[in-house]
Amino acid sequence: MISTTPRTRGQKPSRRDQILAAAAELFAQHGFRGVGIDDIGAAVGITGPALYRHFRSKDAMLGEMLTDISEYLLAGGTERIERDGDPDEILAGLVRFHVDFALQQPALITVQERSLASLADDDRRTVRGLQRRYVEVWVSALRAAVPHLDEPTARSAAHAVFGLMNSTPHHRHLPDDRLAELLTGLALGALYAAK
Repeated sequence: MISTTPRTRGQKPSRRDQILAAAAELFAQHGFRGVGIDDIGAAVGITGPALYRHFRSKDAMLGEMLTDISEYLLAGGTERIERDGDPDEILAGLVRFHVDFALQQPALITVQERSLASLADDDRRTVRGLQRRYVEVWVSALRAAVPHLDEPTARSAAHAVFGLMNSTPHHRHLPDDRLAELLTGLALGALYAAK
């Protein structure tokens, strides 16, 4: 689970992070509506009602989960495009960053795909706003590397490549290192083919 709480190496995830990780796996397998609070509690070895010490509701849990991953992606993407360097290297670094996330967090990708509509209105607005800003990071990086692209084409290309990179929950036929190499190559090839 992506954690926004800094931890030292070897430090155990917080109970809150454990709950979010278990909830992500369950939501990915059964859908947000198909999972009860007791199911999540059982997955982390506590009673369902004990979860209310950590989250006010299952909806709040989903909101925090999807907000956290959106913030993580935006921060990581922004960090990569703010580095000095060749635009091609920056774009490649951005692709590798997202591919690594997709390979490490397939449950979160599935939850994001399937459960965005289940968010409370305020959480949905927050997540959508963060996602739009992340897309603009990609538009900026892509237009720097492929200067002839107009913004709408770059934006469409970014969305198309997200679909490719976020396909990791649907296929795991290769070891992660080989799949990372394949997805990175395919994503870069698609981005540079944009016209």
